[in-house]
Amino acid sequence: MKQLKINKNYLHLKNWWETIDLTNYEKSFFNREIISFNQQLVRLKEKKIRIGVYGKSGVGKSSVLNSLLKKNIFKTNIINGTTREIQVEPWPLQDQTLSSVELIDSPGFDCCNIKSPDTVYSYINHSDLILFIVSGDVNRNELKKISSLIKDGKKIIIILNKIDLFNKSDLKEIKENIKSKLPKDLNIPIIINNGINIKNYLTKIINQYGEIFLTLNSLQLADKLFLQIKEQRLKRRQKLAQSTIGKFSTIKASAVALNPFILFDVAGSFALDTALISELSKIYGLKLKGKSARKIFKNISINNLYLGVTQVGFNSSFNLIKKVILLSAPFTNGLSLLPYGPIAIIQAAIAVYSTRTLGKLAAKEIFIRSKASFIEPAIMIQNMTFNDPDIFNHINIYFSNRNLNNKFVSILP
Repeated sequence: MKQLKINKNYLHLKNWWETIDLTNYEKSFFNREIISFNQQLVRLKEKKIRIGVYGKSGVGKSSVLNSLLKKNIFKTNIINGTTREIQVEPWPLQDQTLSSVELIDSPGFDCCNIKSPDTVYSYINHSDLILFIVSGDVNRNELKKISSLIKDGKKIIIILNKIDLFNKSDLKEIKENIKSKLPKDLNIPIIINNGINIKNYLTKIINQYGEIFLTLNSLQLADKLFLQIKEQRLKRRQKLAQSTIGKFSTIKASAVALNPFILFDVAGSFALDTALISELSKIYGLKLKGKSARKIFKNISINNLYLGVTQVGFNSSFNLIKKVILLSAPFTNGLSLLPYGPIAIIQAAIAVYSTRTLGKLAAKEIFIRSKASFIEPAIMIQNMTFNDPDIFNHINIYFSNRNLNNKFVSILP
C-alpha cells in the first residue's frame, strides 16, 4: 500500500508541475529553485529520503552521523568548525519500504568562516527529516533556528549529544528544560545519544513514516515554489494594473470635468468603472463578463459608502452647479462662468481619487475570487490523511504561517 501511495503522489505532483506554464524569464529567475524541486521530484520517484543534520559548531553533528554509519566517513576534529561544506552519504537500512536513505552533514550555523550560511540553511531545509543536534540546553540562537524550521513545516528530532558531560539527573533536567521552550502543541522528540538508541529510533521512524515525510516535503517544496512564482507574477501584474487604473482615472477625470450633463456623466462614469473592472479581471486571470463586473462594482459601491457618494452624489451636485452656471451666463455677461474652471478641477480630482480607490478595491476582490488564491500543492497536502496527530499539527503550523491572501494583498495595486 505504501508503495502504491508514493507512486500515486509522485504522479499527481508530476502532472501538476507539467501544467505550470513558465515564461523564459521565470525559468531563468527561478532556475535554482526549479532545479532543487526537480531533484526532489526524482527522489520521490526513486523513494530516496534525505535526513539532514543541523546545529551549531562543536555539538558533534559529524560524530552522530559516523556512529550511524559505523564508519568515520564525516570529518571530525577537536576544533570547532571542522565541517566547512555540505556532505552527503548513503545510509543502508534493512526492512524499509524506501529504496535508500541519504545522510547530510552541514557546517555549524554559527561558524564565521562559512561562505554562504543561507545556502546551508536552504539545503538542510530541503531535507525530509532533520536531526537537530545539541550538546546541552538550547540557547536563543538554537531556539530561533528550530522555530524557523518548524514554521517551514519541517519534521525535527532533537538529539542530545555529548552526554558524558552530564549525570542522569542533569540530563533529565536539560531534557525537560528544552521541552519547556518548544511549542506546546508539538511533541518534538528529544533523544539522548548513547550510541544504539538513535539508530533504532530512526529505523523505526523511517519504516513507519518515511514515505509520509518524503511525500509531504515534496509537496511543501512544490507549494513554496508555486508561491514564489505567483508572487513574482503578481508583482509584474501590479505594474500593469496600476497603469490601467491610471489610464481610466485620466479618461474619467477629463470626461467628468468637461461634461455638464448629469445623466450622461453618471452613466459614463458607471460604464468606465465597469470597463476598468473588466480590464483588471483580465490582468489577474479571471476574465469577468459585463454582468459580473457590474455586480462587483455595485457591491464595492454599497460596501464603501464614501466611494458611492463620491461617485454619484458629489459629481451630480457639481454638475448641477455647472449647468446653472452655463444657463445663467447670458444674463451675467459671462461673469458666472468664473467658478466653472475650479469646479471642473475639483470634479477631475474626485474622479481620479474615486477611480483609484475603486481600482484597488476591485483588484483585491478579483484576486480573492480568482485562481490566484487556488494553490494546488497546498490542496494536495490538505487532502492527505495523517494518523499521527504530531504530523497533523506540523501541517497546521505550516499553513498558519503561509496565509496566501494576506501575504499577496500587499502587492496588489
